[in-house]
Amino acid sequence: MKAKQVVRDVGRVMGYSFSDVDKIAKAIPNELNITLDKALEKSPELSDMADGDYKELMEHSKVLEGMNRHASIHAAGVVIAPGELTDYVPLYKSTTDDVTSQYDMKGLEELGLLKMDFLGLRNLTVIDKAIKLIEANGESVDIEKLSFENSEVYKLFSKGHTIGVFQFESSGMREFLKKLQPTVLEDLIAMNALYRPGPMSNIDDFISRKHGKKKIAYPHPLMEPILKETYGIIVYQEQVMQIAHEIAGFTLAEADIMRRAMGKKIKSLMDELSIKFVSGAEQRGIQKKKAEEIFSLIEKFAQYGFNKSHSTAYAYVAYQTAWLKVRFPAEFMSANLTSEMGSIDRIVVLINECKKMGIEVRPPDINVSFEDFRPIDNKTISYGLNAIKNVGTKALETIIKERISSGPYKNIFDICSRVEQQKVNKRVLESLVYSGSMDSLEGSRAQNLDAVDIAIKYGQKIQQEVDKNQVDLFGTGESQNELIKTPTLGNSEEWSEKEALSKEMEVLGLYVSGHPLLEHADDLEEFTTVSFEEGQEISKKDTVLVGGMITKIVRRYDKRNREMAFFDLDCLGGHAEIVVFSDCYKSYGNLIDDGKVVFVRGKPSETSDFSDLKILSDEIISVENVRDRLSQCLNIKFAIGKVETSDIDDLMAISKSNPGGCKLLFHLPNPDSPKPLKVLAHNVSVSTNITFIKQLRDKYGKDNVWID
Repeated sequence: MKAKQVVRDVGRVMGYSFSDVDKIAKAIPNELNITLDKALEKSPELSDMADGDYKELMEHSKVLEGMNRHASIHAAGVVIAPGELTDYVPLYKSTTDDVTSQYDMKGLEELGLLKMDFLGLRNLTVIDKAIKLIEANGESVDIEKLSFENSEVYKLFSKGHTIGVFQFESSGMREFLKKLQPTVLEDLIAMNALYRPGPMSNIDDFISRKHGKKKIAYPHPLMEPILKETYGIIVYQEQVMQIAHEIAGFTLAEADIMRRAMGKKIKSLMDELSIKFVSGAEQRGIQKKKAEEIFSLIEKFAQYGFNKSHSTAYAYVAYQTAWLKVRFPAEFMSANLTSEMGSIDRIVVLINECKKMGIEVRPPDINVSFEDFRPIDNKTISYGLNAIKNVGTKALETIIKERISSGPYKNIFDICSRVEQQKVNKRVLESLVYSGSMDSLEGSRAQNLDAVDIAIKYGQKIQQEVDKNQVDLFGTGESQNELIKTPTLGNSEEWSEKEALSKEMEVLGLYVSGHPLLEHADDLEEFTTVSFEEGQEISKKDTVLVGGMITKIVRRYDKRNREMAFFDLDCLGGHAEIVVFSDCYKSYGNLIDDGKVVFVRGKPSETSDFSDLKILSDEIISVENVRDRLSQCLNIKFAIGKVETSDIDDLMAISKSNPGGCKLLFHLPNPDSPKPLKVLAHNVSVSTNITFIKQLRDKYGKDNVWID
């Protein structure tokens, strides 16, 4: 158990609250393999807690630190021996009857056994699926024979447009790619190896050297051939081995032992190798002090270094996915969406990315959609029916097979008369209605939902007659005894947009045909300080303002029996989890109501790129009050050129007809400076209502009118 884990486990067993234990764990610095003793030295906050109320917790944690927490099985690790495994290693059966080694990977390595990890990779499935979609349209792709000199692919990386691209999706990585401006595969290989705890501190230096902004320097001339491709910076574990070979005369086997000893911090072996390294370097004419400096340098790197072979394989797959995104965007994004059907958050991210790419993801349609997401054309994707809750694979197979063989469905009665009702039951039909999958058929969602029971009975009757071979299947629909008439849809009252979207959310997990927040889009765009769609990284030190609709409220009492709450904030383009502690709840608890649109001001609990954003709330503002509460100054910037007095007069007249409590500030062209001249309109306070702001933006340009 490492430092943070042992504190959390001991705290839980000793009965401390989650918030207390979380506070202690977060006071431990985020440093690779840090111990509790080191953490106490580096964190005054942790030290104070250890000397106070949590002294006993820390003492127990120190005793247990480093011990095995529990027996576990590697998800894909396979041990290979030259003979019967029982001749080399003790075995045991897990709770699921898997035969497992009692030694961990370090023990197995010391025995000389081979452990290999056989891991599945979702992105390879995405590539395979995308290629099949491409081939279905009559084109062929040999993904293993791509040119690695495609400038359009490197442009995609350079712009940071890498959502869906293997290993290069995170917001931090995308920002570094924009700075790096990669032009060759080697740049991607290096960035993949550098973007990890430890070497990440070298990224800015690497980029500056690549672009000639910083001089490339080598610790020793003998290291230049080894480090030339990475601009004098150690990036790969293979470089550590080469340095040991060239500088100290190590064999490659000895160099690999040194690399492993450094990576695992085996002090006794490192001390022994240090003496041998310095001695070997001196024999090659390198001064002792310089040799010690080089050993110290590679020792620091080897603790977190990455194999170039691994990084190359990752960059290779990344390039393949980026190439598909550039060359066949609809097929690639369809494959990505299908692979993420189990994650609503990822579906939202990918649909937002499709919008940026100019690709429309259409709502599910029983006459167009298949089980998975599929491209209709280069700019359109149909929603996968398998993403609808309560609609199983067998039901979809039946529906799609019948549609392909006999043509599109006309209405809900047509569906029920043609499909196997054991598979397409009432629940399936209702979910298809809720999701909007029947919107292209006759009738509204309300009419089709009300007709489900009638349609099922009608379908049963038709199929019974078919089974008896008593129905004329070629047009008349007459049996020997009766004429089976197709029912008609009732005059059901259409659902409100809110009700329709609520049902859509119920079965899809997201809104596809619309969004209940669209009526508040102007307020959300104006005052939300971060963008889910951009996915930029925000620090836990940042104060953010996020607007959205309250859902999934959970009210609790803290250890002092004070009421607090948790809720989800459903935002345009994403969602956030909100934590409202007791002090904030006391002031704003009356605003926490399911479906209410609010703005939340607070700090993220952790640095985040929106994949799991959690905000600790300081203030909650209703959407009705947000403009009055937050608008302090209305800014209007005039375009460069001569500003006529009449322009100001017209603006003042418009402003006086929209009185309010907000200051009015003009930004005028300044002939003596690139910075505009700021002029405050005296004795004028204006409103920031949406109509007035829209009027100003239509006249002066959207970017020239803003609210502080």
